Amino acid sequence: MPFMSRSPKDHTSPDGKAASAPDGFLGGALSRLRRKTEPDLDELMKRIILPSLPVSDEEMARATHQDLGLKLARQDLWEDLADRIEYADESRLATPGGESASLLLAFGARSDLVAAAEDAIHDGVHPDMSGMEAMEDILLDHHGRHALALIVALSHFDIGWALQTATTSGDLPSGPDTSDRIDAHFQRAADLLAPYDPQERDAPSLAAAKCALLATQRHPDRRVADDYEKLITLDPDCPRHMRALGFHLLPRYYGTYDQLELEARRTAARTGDVWGSGGYTWVYLDALATDDAALIRLDAEYFIEGLDHILGIKRDQHVTNQLAAFCAITMAPDRPRLAPLPPGSDDTRARLHEYLDLILSKHLTELHPLVWSQTLVSPGLTPALPSRRVLVTKGRQAALRAIALRFAHEIADGKTIAFSSSGMYRLPAL
Repeated sequence: MPFMSRSPKDHTSPDGKAASAPDGFLGGALSRLRRKTEPDLDELMKRIILPSLPVSDEEMARATHQDLGLKLARQDLWEDLADRIEYADESRLATPGGESASLLLAFGARSDLVAAAEDAIHDGVHPDMSGMEAMEDILLDHHGRHALALIVALSHFDIGWALQTATTSGDLPSGPDTSDRIDAHFQRAADLLAPYDPQERDAPSLAAAKCALLATQRHPDRRVADDYEKLITLDPDCPRHMRALGFHLLPRYYGTYDQLELEARRTAARTGDVWGSGGYTWVYLDALATDDAALIRLDAEYFIEGLDHILGIKRDQHVTNQLAAFCAITMAPDRPRLAPLPPGSDDTRARLHEYLDLILSKHLTELHPLVWSQTLVSPGLTPALPSRRVLVTKGRQAALRAIALRFAHEIADGKTIAFSSSGMYRLPAL
């Protein structure tokens, strides 16, 4: 998967603007939240008072780090950029939602180069490598700066992955020449990172990059658990690492459901002083979102306990919206399935879906519509998305609809549900 590149969870171009697509793209996903037995659902939605934040603190923090990386790269201030990435690593600087600032800085710094390469690949031609060669020259001028090696290595990785994805989809002709280019990018990325030990440098960004490179190597299944363990030990506060571990332990990638369960428990044990039982939940979160069969081994009680701990420890509305959307949409009983669920999975899914009630009543105080829009998009798909304005509108509709469904029986008589910093409360009918 592209590392910190544009993906179903990161739908913006380097300039921060969302890609455009027909307004109907999210229509199918949103319509799944409708119930034919609730003809007045739209009316009930009007009786939910929930402050909405179209641009959240999390988005602003991510944009700040990415834009700074982009600015310093454009101005050729490479020493300053390296200093900032290394400081972000050492201090474990992160956004309010827990995203690594060092990785965001590195993403911004390479975004011009990678975007130009992706545009060329989209047009069916091999990208011009003059920009990549210039980046390599920068490394010669700043020998030994692992932060700059990180940027160049991830640039190679992103371009190699874009080439591989294009040949797989048929957008770019496959053949020995293309295959050699892909291998060369991946090998160069590995070679650039090889001299630097993440533990010695106290650099989680290096460990995260090496975990990303597992996708380019033979038999990654032999290393994925160990490499992610080292990464999570270095930076236990960052949920992204735990979520990536669970995702890559699915059978479609490098693991098994048994291994997923084992590593979720081991991660919870190692990060208990930070997250309580939340490590178990973080490891399972993306696995459950992309593979229904991951419910096979899930310990629902332990997962819910982890949700309790995350919400109690990470009192951030971005995370609260993520978990609320997961319970409301990803675990919705009527969510389409590609294959029959394992026996007993319906009950497990229903329990996780019902946990939404607790999030709404105890933790949610403001709505972040983009989180809900992104949750609506089926994981693994990478089509263009509607404009940001459409995403915000659809996300708000999805959230209000999900809340109205959960509390339809309580507001059908005209009552209103309101959310504030003091929690959820009910207003009598006028």
